[in-house]
Amino acid sequence: MKSLTRRDFLGKSSILAAASYPAMLALGILKAAPAHAFNFEGKGNGKKLIILGAGLAGMAAAYELNKLGYQCTILEARERTGGRCWSIRNGSTHEESGHGPSKAKFDEGLYFNAGPSRIPHNHELTLHYCKELGVPIQVYNNVNESTYYFAEGKGPLSNKKIRNREIHNDIRGYMAEMLSKTMDHGNLDAPLTKEDGQKIIEYLMAEGGLDADKLYKASARRGYIESPGAGDKPGRIADPHSLADIIHSGLMDPDFYNVAEYTYELQMTMFQAVGGMDKIAQAFERKIAPMLKTGAEVSAITNTDTGVKVVYKDKTGTHEMAGDLCICTLPLPVLSNLTTNFSPAVSRAIDYITYNQTGKIGLQMKRRFWEEDEHIYGGITHTNNELTQLFYPSYDYLDKKGILIGYYNFNEKAQQVGELSYADRERLALQKGRLIHPQYDKEFESSFSVSWHRTKYNMGGWAVYSAETRKNAYPALLKPDGHVYFAGEHLTHLNAWMAGALESARSVVANIHSRVTESRVNYPTTEIKG
Repeated sequence: MKSLTRRDFLGKSSILAAASYPAMLALGILKAAPAHAFNFEGKGNGKKLIILGAGLAGMAAAYELNKLGYQCTILEARERTGGRCWSIRNGSTHEESGHGPSKAKFDEGLYFNAGPSRIPHNHELTLHYCKELGVPIQVYNNVNESTYYFAEGKGPLSNKKIRNREIHNDIRGYMAEMLSKTMDHGNLDAPLTKEDGQKIIEYLMAEGGLDADKLYKASARRGYIESPGAGDKPGRIADPHSLADIIHSGLMDPDFYNVAEYTYELQMTMFQAVGGMDKIAQAFERKIAPMLKTGAEVSAITNTDTGVKVVYKDKTGTHEMAGDLCICTLPLPVLSNLTTNFSPAVSRAIDYITYNQTGKIGLQMKRRFWEEDEHIYGGITHTNNELTQLFYPSYDYLDKKGILIGYYNFNEKAQQVGELSYADRERLALQKGRLIHPQYDKEFESSFSVSWHRTKYNMGGWAVYSAETRKNAYPALLKPDGHVYFAGEHLTHLNAWMAGALESARSVVANIHSRVTESRVNYPTTEIKG
């Protein structure tokens, strides 16, 4: 085990302490999220803005610019708004490259979120817009120790569903036991005082659930095999899994590192829009409807001496629209295929920044067996196979039916699954899913899948930056290219989150208003990293 000096320990502790949002605010590392209505001086005086894309970024920008007196037109290629903020319901349609169209056949009232499904409590701007637009929210249960780890393989614990609480507490206990023994024998290179060391040992004993001999023994933390009850029923606790069995079964592999309660943006409390996340998009749409043109696919963006020209086609033909300024919220893989006269630096940035591959499938079940049979109410089961994650709905508890997210996968696994036909994706989800829930065979009714990287107007889930592209490509898109501004989650440090789209939209609105009114507008963007 690597030795830990007092300087190392205190240094790591200070980093952890400063990682909390309130601490970073107090230290001036972050500025508070502007969760309030804009209150800018000056008016847009009818300046014409063309906004490309009616996702959250485009609609939020139009909503705020309209308040300031700008004349906005939003061009959206789809016949719906929201972009990736999309909830699948009965009758929802979708088409992917190479697979053709599909249509959801779910019971009325049932849905799943194909895109974002969670709102972190620290994403103040998202919550602000829910409040301002009248979108009711409810708690989203992201952390659930009753869900499972499932590792396919040849280890002693492989091919078995094991409750999260068992693995979490066993690993935590064994790690705490090893570290406390090491410290007890003075094997760290430290000069920690004896009193310092004792405090750390006491902490480790509490954190790991160690006994007086500093040994890890199973406790009620990891659950019961016989629940306690009335009379002579104290409950019965299983023995812990051995650390060697956990390791050899792959349950400490990277597939299972995502412990949600440790990730800043996944920590409770999390929220969701009541009735589906597209309720947020629909609320924006009601505000900007007169400015919206759907079915308008953009093919060219041209900076001119006095403004910008955009070419698009709809059912009636090809059209050209002129404006004073343009806000482009199109995903970069889509924008890369358009005809533009952007500067070389901007063009390179558009081409260099990559998006991830990701997909989901919703599985309608005749009954909520995960609740009735297994006492799972919300949360995520993690696997090392193609499913990656299986989500249980955090709404309509105790209802008759429900929709599970049968897989939520990324990158290579998402690419492999995305290449399958819709029917073969369903077969795969059922084949792998029944290893965890044999109830699938009796309860499954219908499915609907979405691979975002195969979806024409997305071509990926969200922007993924390397250190090189964040340093060299990202800054080029933060500035306007002539009369064209860029916005979206891909232009924040909140990639994949709705908050990224909203933060970016507000930042661009502030920059445009400053340019038009020739006044200094200070907009405190919030860059929150998990």
